[in-house]
Amino acid sequence: MDRLDRLLATAGPLLHRVDDVLATVGAPPEHRVWIQLRRVRLLPGDAARAVAVLRPDELGEAAPELRADARAYAVLAASLPGPGEWTGAAAEAYDVARQRAAAHLSGGPESLDERLQGSADLAESLVTWMRSARDSLTEVLTEVLSSAEAVTLAATEMDLATPREQEAAADIAVKVLQAVADAYEPGAELLHTSAHLVEPLVAVR
Repeated sequence: MDRLDRLLATAGPLLHRVDDVLATVGAPPEHRVWIQLRRVRLLPGDAARAVAVLRPDELGEAAPELRADARAYAVLAASLPGPGEWTGAAAEAYDVARQRAAAHLSGGPESLDERLQGSADLAESLVTWMRSARDSLTEVLTEVLSSAEAVTLAATEMDLATPREQEAAADIAVKVLQAVADAYEPGAELLHTSAHLVEPLVAVR
């Protein structure tokens, strides 16, 4: 459990109150929270928990393993024996097949080792992104927990929020949702630019 996990546990009641106010009475019509709600399409509590489930340390183990597999494919490709003193049509056919297999394993943009290297690069980028997203949310939760708006919402547990509580909930929601939305965009871009990694490899002919 890191700092974000601990903060989220502490901030749980506050975020629940914010979600409850927004879900039951909404926010002031011209409040900028509506922009962030349209961006994220989640209430602040759900949005914060979506970031908290990101586990960069677990994914961090993937990149070294993928690079090791890529090196193994490169070694295997280089170790495929040539026809040597073997000659004739059968030898030529074998050598063509050997070169085709070697190219599929290593060396080209559509080779297995290049795909693994690309996957390792993606894993490392995702780890960096996850840590940044978690750090951003940690800063925001630290801020809102000590805010005047948090005090306002903690002062009463009435089902029907007052206008002051409505404003306070919207102000907190803006900060949480904006942090999540801003963090989401580079992650979405990473996945978009790496979409080719899930496409089938083109067979080498």
